[in-house]
Amino acid sequence: MELWDYERQAWNSGAETVCGVDEAGAGPLMGPVYAAAVILPRELDIPGLNDSKKLTEKKREALYEVITTQAVSWSVARVEAWEIDEMDILNARMLAMQRAIEGLSVRPDTAFIDGNRDHGSRYAIETPHQLIVGGDGKSASIAAASILAKVSRDRYVSGKLDAKYPQYQFAKHKGYGTKLHYELLDQYGPCPEHRRSFLKKWEAKRHG
Repeated sequence: MELWDYERQAWNSGAETVCGVDEAGAGPLMGPVYAAAVILPRELDIPGLNDSKKLTEKKREALYEVITTQAVSWSVARVEAWEIDEMDILNARMLAMQRAIEGLSVRPDTAFIDGNRDHGSRYAIETPHQLIVGGDGKSASIAAASILAKVSRDRYVSGKLDAKYPQYQFAKHKGYGTKLHYELLDQYGPCPEHRRSFLKKWEAKRHG
């Protein structure tokens, strides 16, 4: 299967504009979850385009510039840590993706959503859409969205949040539950950017 096959199927079915949507940051212990929505020009050749998780940081950064320069429309949105705690990560993911779609300057006829979930208990993808499991490796539009979401979140965590809370070394682990991160949590305790809903593992580890 080629990266444009899903888009071609949608175009052949009458959709004029198709956007890919993906999120980044569902698993970390801290910070916001990000989502991106991207509408690419039809059949645009972007050498190296792939699932962001399969790319090096340097390659993601380079592709970010290509995608944001050449996309018909793109949008990045986020749901903050405190919002995640108020709902849950599934609802936060849905909200972030819908916010990203709504941020596009061009209204898509349909959206390709990475994964197998399109709703939580409070929020859902409201735009006409298709779920594609593993879509970031199957759809050019979703692959592009995965790169924008990942790079945007990494820049924020490694830049602003790392500078604000240098003791946690967020730039090194991006907020994921690594050994280093847990050691720093043991030493300093959580900061305001840590998701309380994700600290149960850490607390269980400390008292277990």
